[in-house]
Amino acid sequence: SFIELANRIHNSHMKVKPLLLIYFVLPMFMSFGQSKIMEERFLPIGDIEQWITIKGEDITNPVILFIHGGPGSTMSQYKEDIYDSWTKEFTLVHWDQRGAGKTFGSNAPKEITDFFLANNPLSVEEMTDDGIELTQYLLKYLNKRKGIIVGPSWGSILATKMVLKQPDLFHAYVGHAQFINFSSNIKNAYAEIYKMASDRKDEVVIEKLETIGPPPYSMAKNYGQLLRIVKQFEKENSTPAPSSWWKIAPIYDNIKDQNDRYNGDDYSFLNLVGDKNIGVKSMVNDINFEKNGLIFHLPVYMIQGSNDMLTSKYINKPYFDKIRAPKKEYFLVSDAAHGFNQSIVNKQYEVIKSLRVQK
Repeated sequence: SFIELANRIHNSHMKVKPLLLIYFVLPMFMSFGQSKIMEERFLPIGDIEQWITIKGEDITNPVILFIHGGPGSTMSQYKEDIYDSWTKEFTLVHWDQRGAGKTFGSNAPKEITDFFLANNPLSVEEMTDDGIELTQYLLKYLNKRKGIIVGPSWGSILATKMVLKQPDLFHAYVGHAQFINFSSNIKNAYAEIYKMASDRKDEVVIEKLETIGPPPYSMAKNYGQLLRIVKQFEKENSTPAPSSWWKIAPIYDNIKDQNDRYNGDDYSFLNLVGDKNIGVKSMVNDINFEKNGLIFHLPVYMIQGSNDMLTSKYINKPYFDKIRAPKKEYFLVSDAAHGFNQSIVNKQYEVIKSLRVQK
């Protein structure tokens, strides 16, 4: 997740691990049975090869495109414990975005230097176009008129940009841990944490917060330090996800893929928050949905952990109340914070089933 990868950033930026074994390319297409689909492959999107997985028990089922968070926190590598039961009713698509996971590994140089980081920026607009191109491909490939798009955390930024730009491609947008404006979100997180620490008279945390000061920061490591504290407080006030959710599938459990996920996480996070010393600018500085994301031409559903401080209900609920959409609903999940847990996934399923999308 966004917070988990930030924990690594607070000490240093990119650390490249040695490759210890040969990487074997997966078959381009895997299908079992007439209507069942199971594919894991690269696809030309934009100007590069990008990794996708498509899985479902019946290819005629409605298609869901998951826009992962992070922005480098890919989902394709996990065993199907999180959404496995959904494949009976939906065709599920996971996508390693530009700069993340196998997509990063396929396009990055062997050595990740500060020069590479400074001269190869990520762009929200380019990634939005990638997502739209992928969606258009999927609809044609799977013979669908529209799809359902799900975006958590960073994924809520990218998914929102996609549905604002091309709403006709989607039945609905289902957001989780919705970002509105990164600057406002992170400043509010600092303020909430500081107040909680003060109420508890937690001098250790107060000292850490006063040492780094309130955001914005010029270095990525300071965001990492703040988010470590946020995660600590959120963990105390939410039900964790089952550990089985985060088990890596055997075909992704190798040194090559591990390095690509690790380095893609760092590269994506640096582009998210920026780092003046390295010369990387934040790609979300201009994102403010309060100004240019208030009118939607499709149904909008937002799922929010009640104890989420990074994308707080105090920021995204007032925003939600302002938006105009054919239909909109906001769901507060009492035992959740910023990350996934079973209650969040259950609510996602409930919302998507309520759409009654026909085959």
